[in-house]
Amino acid sequence: MAEPADTSRPVRGSRPDGAEPPAKPLPQPSLESAGFWASGADGTLRVKHCHACGRWFHPPLPICVHCRSDDVALDPVSGRATVVAVTVTHQPWLPAFPPPYAVAIVALAEDDAARLTTNVVGCAPEDVRIGMRVRVRFEQHGGIWLPLFEPDPERLDPGPLPEPRDVSAELRRLPKPKRFEDKVALTGVAQSRTGRRLMADPLALTVEACRAAVADAGLELDDIDGLSTYPGISPYAGLTEGGVMAVSEALQIRPTWLNGAGEVPGQSGSIITAMLAVASGLCRHVLCFRTVWESSLTAMQRSGAWETPVARATGTYEWRLPFGASSAAQWIGMHASHYLHRYGVGREALGAIAVTARNGARRNPDAVFRDPLTMDDYLSARMISTPFGLYDCDVPVDGAIAVVVSAIDTVADLPSRPVLVEAVGTKVLERLSWDQDTLTHLPQALGPSAHLWTRTDLTPADVDVALLYDGFTFNALSWLERLGFCGLGEATDFIAGGKTIALDGELPLNPHGGQLSAGRMHGYGFTREAMLQLRGEAGDRQVPDARVAVVTNGGGVPSGAILLRKAT
Repeated sequence: MAEPADTSRPVRGSRPDGAEPPAKPLPQPSLESAGFWASGADGTLRVKHCHACGRWFHPPLPICVHCRSDDVALDPVSGRATVVAVTVTHQPWLPAFPPPYAVAIVALAEDDAARLTTNVVGCAPEDVRIGMRVRVRFEQHGGIWLPLFEPDPERLDPGPLPEPRDVSAELRRLPKPKRFEDKVALTGVAQSRTGRRLMADPLALTVEACRAAVADAGLELDDIDGLSTYPGISPYAGLTEGGVMAVSEALQIRPTWLNGAGEVPGQSGSIITAMLAVASGLCRHVLCFRTVWESSLTAMQRSGAWETPVARATGTYEWRLPFGASSAAQWIGMHASHYLHRYGVGREALGAIAVTARNGARRNPDAVFRDPLTMDDYLSARMISTPFGLYDCDVPVDGAIAVVVSAIDTVADLPSRPVLVEAVGTKVLERLSWDQDTLTHLPQALGPSAHLWTRTDLTPADVDVALLYDGFTFNALSWLERLGFCGLGEATDFIAGGKTIALDGELPLNPHGGQLSAGRMHGYGFTREAMLQLRGEAGDRQVPDARVAVVTNGGGVPSGAILLRKAT
């Protein structure tokens, strides 16, 4: 067991002048997690342990994640672990965490499947390495003891890294030969005005996109009998227009069916659920919409015009926010660091994705960043959270996109050019977690990718254009490999400095500029671009004779994929 913390040793990031540092965001202990947060009072780390199968797991749950036994208890561990992923944060995300600081995933010595997201302290952040052996060191905040980790002076040899799990046996095949995808089509699409700090009401942007999408489908608002959005009403104000109730009221639509959920297969899960509603006969035409206004919200927060209440961290944030891991740049950056370490590659493939995105945006009049970007620009840009620099990260914007899903038997009567749905991928093959399962790639890219190809006779070789979620460059790289366009760890060679993914390459990637340069429309932008490409309406960025497009959404947990094809 680890010794109690020596409080005379300052934690890196504390104020050298002795002034009281800003308060850290603390977890809100639940009935299940309270024992974990209090366990450091005697200097001992305690983690959930299954007495039936002997395995350890985290975060604490009432039953074992390995064998489902309820014979579990919070038991003491040695407090020793190995760093299996790390990101050094250079962006000042939170006042209590002045950069640089190291956020890491550590695998416990007792069971490398039991991992903690934490801070590595007691050394310079840039000295933290994957494979470094560490030991626990607690930091007390009232009745909460945060488990931090420091280099273990008694174990200088590199520790073992967890190997990826083979989950192929868990993949279910198509249960029936008849597919719901054959009963639906995408008939309308539109995007509102889009830009940085528009200071426009998000509902007004939504209405703008919805009206235009319905008109694009050749329909009237009174034809719409379903509404679907992501994530609906949400505490994260910049990521929602207010949900289906707000849009129903604004447009005076009386839907037969509605959906406004965040726990679906990525942002496009709202489109997939609309397909299911239409295929079941519940609706004929579902209006799907997605609105973001993060750019304006951030400006309002900085000016004091929008007040964000401070509260204890709950949900999945309970396990990340107390360690300064408030951004997806950090969560996904840790996976990217593990990938680069495991496969022994550099940032070149990530840079090629960023430069390719900017080349596409230069052909897209709706893109927010259209200035030229070179590989030298990419490599010399300031770091955000290693290995991500400025151009590895997408761009917050304000805007809305709407898509109409229609019953296939209505298409002949519509003037629009429909896009057909070949297959969807929604399967979960990993734990719905950012740190407890896959480390080599983006979490939740494996399941949807594998599932997609079980629902179609098409293969990756049939895809003409890839619209892959790129909240960060590594997201798109993960999808390329997981979808089977190349093998695991082979993206650097496959991308070939950007030649393969260019507009005239073997697999054009995000010709509109993706979220990296066109702007973070949070998923729906990829569906819009796929529809434009398959309709032949993409202008200067049109992929010649594009007949099949793959779209992925999610950027993490959970995620989804859709395969679309041109109507003949």
